[in-house]
Amino acid sequence: MKQSAVYPGTFDPITLGHVDVVNRGLKLFDHVVIGVAENPNKEPMFDLEARLRMVSQTFQDESRVEVVAFSGLLVELAQTQKAEAILRGLRAASDFEYEFQMATMNRRLDEKIETAFVMAREDYTFVSSRFIREISSMGGDVSALVPESVIPYLEGSK
Repeated sequence: MKQSAVYPGTFDPITLGHVDVVNRGLKLFDHVVIGVAENPNKEPMFDLEARLRMVSQTFQDESRVEVVAFSGLLVELAQTQKAEAILRGLRAASDFEYEFQMATMNRRLDEKIETAFVMAREDYTFVSSRFIREISSMGGDVSALVPESVIPYLEGSK
C-alpha cells in the first residue's frame, strides 16, 4: 500500500533545511505532499502564489512530491490528501515542545493520522526562513542556504 505524508509550512521562502526534511521524508514515505499554508496571520514576505512557485520549482524533478496550497486545519489537508502521516522537521530541542503540542492536538482531531518527526541535518539546524529574509533584505548572501530557484525571488524583493 502506498504510504504518504503531508509536510506543512509557510515556506516563506523554502530553505535547504526544508528540502532536507522532504528528502528524509521520501526515505520513509512513498509520496510527500507539501502543503503551503496561506497563513495571512504571519504576514509573509512572498504571496501564496510565489511561495507555491518556489516550492514547485524546487521539486520539479521529483515525481513523488506534490505541492498544494491550503488554509484551515492541517488534519483536514491530510484527510483530503489521504495521507497517513504529517511530516515535521526538528532543528533543535527547542522545537520539540511546540511540535509535541501540535502533534498531540492533531491526534486529538484525527487519531488515524500519525506525526513523523525527522531531525534536520546539522548543517541546517540554524537555518530558518526568518533568518533568510532578514539576511537577504540587508544584502547578505544566502545562496548556500536556499534552493537555487529561490534566489531570483529574494533578489526581486530588495
